[in-house]
Parts: sequence; structure tokens; C-alpha cells
Amino acid sequence: MPIQTNVNYQQVLSMALEDRSRTWQDIISNAIPLFDVLRRKGLWQSYSGPTIRQTLRFDLPSIQWYSGYDFLANPPRELFNDAYFTPKMAATPVSLTMQEILNNSGQAQIFDVMGEYIQAAEDGLAQGMDVALYGDGTLGGGKAIGGLGLAVPIVANTGTYGGISRTNFPIWRTNSYDAQTAFPTIGTQIDSTTIRPILNTIYNTVTRGNRRPDILLMSSEHWNAYDASLVAHQRITNENGIGRLGFSTLQYIGPGSGKGIEVVFGGGKGSNMPANTTFGLETDSLRMRYNPDRNFDTLFPGDGMKPINQDALAQFVGWMGELTMTNPLFNFRLYDSNPAA
Repeated sequence: MPIQTNVNYQQVLSMALEDRSRTWQDIISNAIPLFDVLRRKGLWQSYSGPTIRQTLRFDLPSIQWYSGYDFLANPPRELFNDAYFTPKMAATPVSLTMQEILNNSGQAQIFDVMGEYIQAAEDGLAQGMDVALYGDGTLGGGKAIGGLGLAVPIVANTGTYGGISRTNFPIWRTNSYDAQTAFPTIGTQIDSTTIRPILNTIYNTVTRGNRRPDILLMSSEHWNAYDASLVAHQRITNENGIGRLGFSTLQYIGPGSGKGIEVVFGGGKGSNMPANTTFGLETDSLRMRYNPDRNFDTLFPGDGMKPINQDALAQFVGWMGELTMTNPLFNFRLYDSNPAA
């Protein structure tokens, strides 16, 4: 009979998970710049029901100028409607054999090994969410969230997003610019001499009042071009926004941009950011919607499930929700289809 019996280790996994799970949303957002902005702005929001319905304002009442007894028109007009999104589900496994648990006797050692396994689960969650963020919703056989590849696509005037046809409703299209063809008077390639004039041209198009993209998420090629375009006194970093998390950030000030727009490095080793691409995002128009009962929560009570024919514990950390958009008009994708041209 072993000196250390299994009963001494009951609930060690669940206690370790509970200790960490309260901060998983922060862990994910701290690893992914866009998610950090949405969390700070309160745009990581819960939903209920079988679908995520996102209310949209499609139109405005028209002003009428009149005099005296002129008739005032009040025609029926659809001002609001809903986009709807199907929630997606994900889970990351955490499992330990009782041999692994028993071989780490003593509370300190147990929580050490638990911490390592849970850290691996957290890294897996962050990596998986990062991959999905840049995807078009086709990962996992179409079971992944619809990321920026779907929300801000290369071809912006076809397909359906949120149940609404982009072909039939131009108001539901984002903006897409191919450096090869979109700026003939500037150039056909993103480099240190063209990137700022190109961004200025785009911002002249996608800015209205105080609405504009407030983040420029750049691949390494575009980041290097933008960085090289700046003289020393222009190269301003922002340590109060995303930069406080250790991400490489610069600032862009262009037409109608007012205060500096954060330029965020999205490339690097193992990056899932598309090459030769910049996403210009109005983050106020994005939402990360989640089910309040599955927001990085464990799937099973306690330590988890013990297989009937194995001396082990199995648990999962799960999430359910979708990335949604309320207004595509102030979001854009800039890409270079032929960077060698």
C-alpha cells in the first residue's frame, strides 16, 4: 500500500484550474493586441440564445426643411436590423496520469506540475485564438470563429457575412486596397517611400468625423516599410496602449486621424498575420461575444473525468462565442498582391 494515497490528491487539478481560470480572458487578450483593445473598451461582451444577434443601424432619418403650412413627410424607413452569427466552440485539454501526480508528492511539487500543464493549456488557447483571429472561419471544418480573413476580406463585395449579403448591400462592405493597382499615382509596391502617402490616401477615404480606423495591424513587411519611412523625431512609441504589454508599436498621424493611431507589429516568428498586409481597424465596430457559461471555463466539475480503464484525469478548458462587427465602413485591408513588382 503506497504511503501517499490518491485521496491526498483529490481536487488538486480543479484547485489549480480555479486559481488560474479567473484571469484566462486577460491572458488571451494580453497575448493578442486586438483582443486587448476590445477588452479594455468593454467590447468583450456576453450574449445569450442560440445565435449572436448584433444590432446594426443601417440608415438615418432625413432632415426636412419647411416653411409655414408645408406638409412634413414621415415615411416608414428601416433604420435598424440585425446581423446574426453562429457561436463557435473550442476546448483545450489538460490531462495528467495519477503516476505523474503521485511522482510529484507534496503540495509545492503538485502545484508546480499542475502549473506547467495549465500554462501549456493557456499557451494553446492563446495560439489557437491567434490563428483563428486571422482566419476566415474555415478552420476546423468551418467550426472556428470568423476572424479578420472573413470580417475584412480581400474581396469585399461578394459573399455573406453575419447573414447579410455583401453583394446586395454595399453598406455592409469593408474596404480593400491592392497596392499593385489601387494607387497608380503613388506606386505599385509598399516601401518606405510609398507607405505613408498610401495610408494618407486611404484615411482620406475611410474617415468621417471622428470615425476612422484606430489601429493599424501590420505584417513585418509593412511594419519595416513604415518604420523606415520615419525620421527619428517621428518615431514615437505608445507605452500606454498595446505597447504596455510589450508589443512593438509606433504611431501614425494622418488626414483626419487627430491623435496618434497605434501601429502594431503583427509579424514575427510563428506569426499568423498574413504577409504583406495591413489591417486598419475601427475597434469600436468590433465585438468579441462570448457565452457567459463558457468563457474559458472547465467543461467538467472538479478535477475532471477519470477514464473507466485508465488511471488518469482529463479536463478541458472551453470557450464559446464569435468575433462580430457592427459597421464595416471604417475598416480596411491593405495588401500587396505582387510585392516584387
